[in-house]
Amino acid sequence: MKKPLSPLQSPDDVDQLQPYQIKLMQHQEEPAHQLVQKINQIIANSSATTLMLQEIAQLLGVIFQVDCCCLVPVTSEESTSEATTANWCADEYLGLPHPNEIFSMEQLLMDSPVVQCAAEPLTIEDISIIQNSLVIGCQYLPLPIKAVLAIPTRLGGNNNGVISLIKFQPYDWSESEKQLLKVLESSCAIAFSRVAQAQLIAHQQQYLQKSDQHQSLIKQLTLLSRSNLELNQMLQLVIASTAESLQADRGLLILLKYTDPLFRTRPKKQVPRAKATVHAEWNRATQISGTSKLDTLDESFLLSECGLCQRVFIDSGKPVIIDDYTEQNDTYPAASLFAIEELPAALLMPLESQAKVLGFLVLQQTVARNWQPAELNLVEMVCAQVSNAIIQSQTLRQVQTLVDERTAKLQSSLELQAKLHERTRQYVEQLRKLNELKDEFLSNMSDRLRYPLTNMLMSIRNLRLPGIAPERQVRYLDILEQECTKEINLINDLLTLQKLESHQEAPQLETIDLNNRVKDIAVSFERKLAEKGLRISVELPQEPLTLQTELESFDRILQELLTNVCKYSEHDTLVHLQASHQVDQLIDQVIIKVTNIGRAISEEEATYIFDKFRRGKGRWTPGTGLGLALVKSLVQHLNGAITVESVSISDSQLSEICFTLTLPQFSESKPYSESD
Repeated sequence: MKKPLSPLQSPDDVDQLQPYQIKLMQHQEEPAHQLVQKINQIIANSSATTLMLQEIAQLLGVIFQVDCCCLVPVTSEESTSEATTANWCADEYLGLPHPNEIFSMEQLLMDSPVVQCAAEPLTIEDISIIQNSLVIGCQYLPLPIKAVLAIPTRLGGNNNGVISLIKFQPYDWSESEKQLLKVLESSCAIAFSRVAQAQLIAHQQQYLQKSDQHQSLIKQLTLLSRSNLELNQMLQLVIASTAESLQADRGLLILLKYTDPLFRTRPKKQVPRAKATVHAEWNRATQISGTSKLDTLDESFLLSECGLCQRVFIDSGKPVIIDDYTEQNDTYPAASLFAIEELPAALLMPLESQAKVLGFLVLQQTVARNWQPAELNLVEMVCAQVSNAIIQSQTLRQVQTLVDERTAKLQSSLELQAKLHERTRQYVEQLRKLNELKDEFLSNMSDRLRYPLTNMLMSIRNLRLPGIAPERQVRYLDILEQECTKEINLINDLLTLQKLESHQEAPQLETIDLNNRVKDIAVSFERKLAEKGLRISVELPQEPLTLQTELESFDRILQELLTNVCKYSEHDTLVHLQASHQVDQLIDQVIIKVTNIGRAISEEEATYIFDKFRRGKGRWTPGTGLGLALVKSLVQHLNGAITVESVSISDSQLSEICFTLTLPQFSESKPYSESD
């Protein structure tokens, strides 16, 4: 049994790893689809994404008989989180010490065939992704890497991870190993996608938690501003709540007392004469130790003695952010009470009122900190509240006006936070729906691909039986041909949809006789409709009607609509096919309606009935869900429009469903927009 190299998320995860009792074998002894099934089972049964990647790495390491297997997700950021990187290493290498010198990944990539990719040829993007993944996932391997077989995984056309198989001895990778790794790439891409989704959800949860903390702080400050507490008591509660909420190591509230009689008329960026006094302090170390002694409370200093505070005036009242004060020059010396040696990182936010600096709110850290814009905005709001409280203690008349203004701003901020919270909730709900659509798509496609292949495999095995009769051979060959045709048609439909959506080609127009063409298509479907117990009536203009269109696309549209009618019409009913000509806003148009009797189409179903791989709820008729999507794309390709309408039939549970196709009669007609 192999053991994982990298640590798991919790100690309990070690017991959750399922041992793979797999006998070391050649790859051909275990079909690739069984390995894909095992990986899919791991994805479905694993609740923790790190544990899931660890199990997959262990499975691949055992199957390929390598010394190490590394799975590294590729995210939008430059670096990949260590928490989601999975390494597996063979038992004999787990106890070895790490190498002292750093292994050069660039040299590894240039030394072919040390690094090989299962998806040849290597692109520049593949080389970069593989190099970054090896640096991230293999930097602590016990031995130098001698051979690597790697492949970037792709989902939705984008790289989302790298699978690396590593040997500590020179090794020539076989083509069968490369092919097997290529087969497993799509399943591993799904695993990496789950990791990315889990990271996104965790990020959103962290954001919501921080947002809730900020909202709680704002509410506390609002209550404090409305309370009858003495000013210093309120300031102490404010700095304690703010510093603790923002996880600062120390918080100070410093108020200024000006001694400059000409302060209001002084030139800009001139530092006034003032005395600064600490009115409130919060210290994390004091809270942890349980003591209440605060050394700097009521301590004072002159503004001219502190270059750090002077920067607020020089920078026109803007906040001052110091990542590491020990790396600054001596131009702005700090007062001794700031304890710069112990707390070198600082945020100094001015308390302002009517362009007058009343004091400072100071948050300090023992290590450098990157302040987020939302946190700076929150500190600004706190400072605004404190400034209001200070003005209130000085003059009741002025503070009343300021309180109303700040309260309105606070309400706006709360509403903004609520909107952000709601948008986040909607985004999470959208992700859930997208995940359901993905599962529905995978299930549908796997069924449509699996059943024909199963029938083909059965026919091939029966053809190999000795003494099989010639007529049975012909029957099995017919089955093979039919199922191959189904697979080819499915692939051709997907390629046609892709080509139509990319607008690669303009329609090849020609003039056709609409009456004769509609009659021919209706006649070709009479037998198929009769087998379903259906009859068809055709209503055409009395005068010959020509149409400039692409013949192949026009035929395919009517064929798909009539095929849809065959599937969903009620037994022993009439299908009505009508063609007509009309002029709308000086544009000649051809209107074709296909009407049948069947189960009603709800308003909700009508919104997505023309989407790919979407089918009406409760409709169990076999199909790929591509027919009507192909019809819509072909109609838009011909500059036309198509709609569906469902009208209930009185005294019946059935409805009359009508598909209306509108095409310009001539190529010079104005194309239809998506809104039409």
